[in-house]
Amino acid sequence: MSVKTSDRAFEKTVSRHGVVDSPDPQGRVKSAPRPGEDPYPTRLAEPFDMPWLNRREAVVKGSAEAGPLSQAQLDEFERKGFLFEPGFITGEELDELRRELAALLENPGYRHRDFSITEPSGNEIRSLFAMHFLSERFARLARDERLVGRARQILGGEPYVHQSRINYKPGFEGKGFNWHSDFETWHAEDGMPAMHAVSASIVLTDNHPFNGPLMLIPGSHRVFVPCLGETPDDNHKQSLKTQELGVPSREALAALVERHGIEAPTGAAGGLLLFDCNVLHGSNANMSPDPRSNAFFVYNRRDNGCVAPFAARRRRPGFLAHDPDEAWSPEG
Repeated sequence: MSVKTSDRAFEKTVSRHGVVDSPDPQGRVKSAPRPGEDPYPTRLAEPFDMPWLNRREAVVKGSAEAGPLSQAQLDEFERKGFLFEPGFITGEELDELRRELAALLENPGYRHRDFSITEPSGNEIRSLFAMHFLSERFARLARDERLVGRARQILGGEPYVHQSRINYKPGFEGKGFNWHSDFETWHAEDGMPAMHAVSASIVLTDNHPFNGPLMLIPGSHRVFVPCLGETPDDNHKQSLKTQELGVPSREALAALVERHGIEAPTGAAGGLLLFDCNVLHGSNANMSPDPRSNAFFVYNRRDNGCVAPFAARRRRPGFLAHDPDEAWSPEG
């Protein structure tokens, strides 16, 4: 996609307090949160007076010497907000994970549970949360140094699993996900203070352009887009089926896409997609007969543990937001 907006219109201005202001698409610099206020205000009653705020935290906090990713890979993650590694898992290991996926989805004990989310207009499972507590095989994968090492390297500190889930998009039935930043939800509803989290998604079925692959806006991780609408109690019961709150405005999305474009990493099962907690992403419905599934781990830095939510009355249930060293159980 061609870039039509000049880079000059998006130059950054930093106030003497260290709070970053962002020009709007016309180049006008508007006010930013005052020192001591939440640097990432969202779920607003009225539109903020600027389209977005620049992030305050570094993207990559570690170095090439500190982990398995090369300097070139870290540079790509820094620039785009994500990195795709084809063939991360292959052979019998991949087959084993796919068998475990099928066993979890077919387990009748997980149907009609709060951690099992179905499609908006059907009974097919859309997401199965806390799967590293439901499966010892996925628990081992969550602790695997191949993943933990990459997370530690990007985050610059020791990670823990803030959230895990299986995303499953059945053939013909799987609906899409609206554009969103995960951090916006985790900040607003879970109380995650800062952008020190990274997601690791292992694709367990082939991803192609027709079965609803994840789409990302490269470079969007560098700005935070405040969203409108007060968070109702138990918002997760609706948002996990169809997200309506925490969705950026069309104007902000259009400006970011005009500058950065959209990418959709595709490829054979076994690839690993690492993406920053704040990169804007979404997906279309699955119009093909081929299901799309992935195992998804969110690694948060231990010194970035969740506090009281910034835009909700109380935190979401434990199956959505784990504390460090928490032993969650489906039995409560």
